[in-house]
Amino acid sequence: MISDAIITDSGAIRIIRMNRAEKRNAITFAMYEAMANALQSADTSEALRCVIIAGVPGSFSAGNDLTDFLKIADGSDVPNRPVTQFLRALIGCRKPVVAAVNGLAVGIGATLLLHCDFVVASADARFSTPFVSLGLVPEAASSLVGPLLFGHRSAFEFLVMGHALTATDAKALGLINLIVPPDEVEEQAMQAAREITELPAEAVRLSRELIRGPVDALLARVDQENSIFAERLRSPEPRAAIEAFFRRKR
Repeated sequence: MISDAIITDSGAIRIIRMNRAEKRNAITFAMYEAMANALQSADTSEALRCVIIAGVPGSFSAGNDLTDFLKIADGSDVPNRPVTQFLRALIGCRKPVVAAVNGLAVGIGATLLLHCDFVVASADARFSTPFVSLGLVPEAASSLVGPLLFGHRSAFEFLVMGHALTATDAKALGLINLIVPPDEVEEQAMQAAREITELPAEAVRLSRELIRGPVDALLARVDQENSIFAERLRSPEPRAAIEAFFRRKR
């Protein structure tokens, strides 16, 4: 059986690949857990110097698997811990993270990019955060980082109104670094990762810490968002919105 999250190492680079193409890389709790573990072990490895997060052609990620959310909304005792585990591992990772975004980047597939150090995107990439339309709130500390990066009005348009961004829009707002043809995304991401690994490791670590600043505020915002998110999941609005989504998919 092929894993929905494939972890491989290429020299000093760890590659974390979301591999659920039939569901456009909608992320399950099992995938979150696998990716969190891969980030945590890369963080403590002396041999690894950089991490790449990638998807499949046409789909970086469609965001959270709404089936898991519907179970929570219906009152099932389903833990949401793997999502938090992944976010904490990503935000706390001391190794640089490069993202290779090919095609669709929805929800957490878009907001996780706020915590990456270099992002390569395909020319046809499209970024959207439909949290509020599902009766939910932004996550991944995007409510903190988004306004700092985009400004209040652009962050509101993206995170609350849910207006999608093209690759050109995303580059103008600072969400991504480089736009390339779809068949060059992973090559360019690997090139960026190799360039990072060739720099003095300790200087990279210290410089990255200075640029990012303390992560405590990010982790605190993740916890605050998650608390509200969990409350919202068990309220009528999200349940109705998610059920309507599945009806449209039939």
